[in-house]
Amino acid sequence: MSGAGKPDFFYREAQRLGYVARSAFKLLQIQKQYKLITPGSSVLDLGCAPGAWLQVACQSLGPVKSGGLVVGIDLKKVKVPAAHCDSRVQTVCADVMKLPKAQVRELSPQQKGFSVILSDMCPLVSGITSKDAALSLELGTQALDLAVGGAALAHPKNEIQIEESKGGAITSSDVNGVLRRGGHLVIKLLESEDVQEFSRICKPLFRKASLLRPKATRPSSREIYVICQGLQSQAKI
Repeated sequence: MSGAGKPDFFYREAQRLGYVARSAFKLLQIQKQYKLITPGSSVLDLGCAPGAWLQVACQSLGPVKSGGLVVGIDLKKVKVPAAHCDSRVQTVCADVMKLPKAQVRELSPQQKGFSVILSDMCPLVSGITSKDAALSLELGTQALDLAVGGAALAHPKNEIQIEESKGGAITSSDVNGVLRRGGHLVIKLLESEDVQEFSRICKPLFRKASLLRPKATRPSSREIYVICQGLQSQAKI
């Protein structure tokens, strides 16, 4: 629905094409511009409810014979949509931010990590702009840590601070992120003065980092996406 409460173009198109939400068109645009997901990719979708990005990610894998995998994680139990998805899509009901990285990595093929990580996570909006932006940045930072690991984020070029694991000690398996070298990362944030700083932090870690506001974003929304392409080895950071 549009901000005015009336069905808009993307809402109607989602229904017509069998997508469970209009947000599918955001990832479709990202795919068209950046081609992050390719046949055979292993995709981790953080905050996957209601499943529209699962649909687009699976479509982007190509035919089943091409292989690949899509794993969605959400606090809510998410049923894999019947349309546009196949046996390569699975969902997990859990708080990904409380799962050890090693446990998340176990969900990937050969437990070697994912080639694409998508984070469409968003905090419960309070209506207080500064508070919502801060909570969004915290989720984005945690997603970045999950992807690249604390070791990369602790590099002198970055000033970002990542909390230690809940137990107080960081194990060796949790130091490294779950995004494979050369992999891609998409993180949703709410616009604030910290977005540019977040993008600056990502740039030395990846071959390229860009900001995008998809056309399907509601006019009233402050959502913006950080598109990170090509995770570099730590030796290059």
